[in-house]
Amino acid sequence: MGSLPPSLNLPSPSKQALIDPDSLLSLFKSQQKYLNFFFQNLDLSQTLAFTQNLLNAKGTIYFSGVGKSGFIARKISQTLVSLGIRSGFLSPLDALHGDIGILSPLDVLVLFSKSGNTEELLRLVPCAKAKGAYLIAVTSTEANGLVGLCDSKVFLPLERELCPFDLAPVTSTAIQMVFGDTVAIALMAARNLTKDEYAANHPAGRIGKSLIFKVKDVMKKQDELPVCKEGDLIMDQLVELTSKGCGCLLVIDDQHHLIGTFTDGDLRRTLKASGEGIFKLTVGQMCNRNPRTIGPDAMAIEAMQKMESPPSPVQFLTVIDQQNILIGIVTLHGLVSAGL
Repeated sequence: MGSLPPSLNLPSPSKQALIDPDSLLSLFKSQQKYLNFFFQNLDLSQTLAFTQNLLNAKGTIYFSGVGKSGFIARKISQTLVSLGIRSGFLSPLDALHGDIGILSPLDVLVLFSKSGNTEELLRLVPCAKAKGAYLIAVTSTEANGLVGLCDSKVFLPLERELCPFDLAPVTSTAIQMVFGDTVAIALMAARNLTKDEYAANHPAGRIGKSLIFKVKDVMKKQDELPVCKEGDLIMDQLVELTSKGCGCLLVIDDQHHLIGTFTDGDLRRTLKASGEGIFKLTVGQMCNRNPRTIGPDAMAIEAMQKMESPPSPVQFLTVIDQQNILIGIVTLHGLVSAGL
């Protein structure tokens, strides 16, 4: 029979350590100071040359790094890909076991390293140079082994790490990220990337949907519309009001011109004010003849903004053409379901 494991000496809830708010604030201020040191001392001529090299790249821009710098390198590569720029992450270890075959003389390889003396990168450099790629070292020390082996360099000024031992890479990775993402946006501007081009790279995300989807792509139409005539009695249209999932009636004339809307909220207010008199009231007598409308070619995100605009938010917009003919309805629920 096995022995029971020793009991764990976990602190009781009353003895749990607490974060000192003054210490936390001090840490944020220190990190701000270290980041300001980076901004104030960054060599803009090196940064300009680096950005120009990436812009002029004829092939693919590869990024590499080890540990935390590797995570940053991969993220920056993914940012460039999202902007339509050919880019990829090259693992130093995998590169030496076959992946370096992807490099060509047209490619640029950017090597991120805080110290510039990372053994895995130093072993990668001669192999990458043999493939003819253009190598750029991005480090936070000015004199190091990597800088001496690469074709160009960028120095990211680092006053010190936020870590009390000046060891954990937290400030250095923060400035790597800020540097890389800022350069990415500079490339975006230089390439004159349009909203439509950017959206095409994000078709499934909220960014792409907000820039691609139009009202006509998300609206209900034809048999899905809860329509009625202004002479119809309110009580005769209760099924139409509740069955289409729009929370309203769309009041039209014989030529399908929009006259107004009558909502389930209007129904409650009318019933409260009129009592049994509601049985004799027509939809036209109680409908809103000045509802918010939108055109089918407007962006879906514009429809959402219009629903939320003053004086008070609404749950739907009627969709009409230039002749005020009803062609659809777009609901807040529909927009949210579409991922907007």
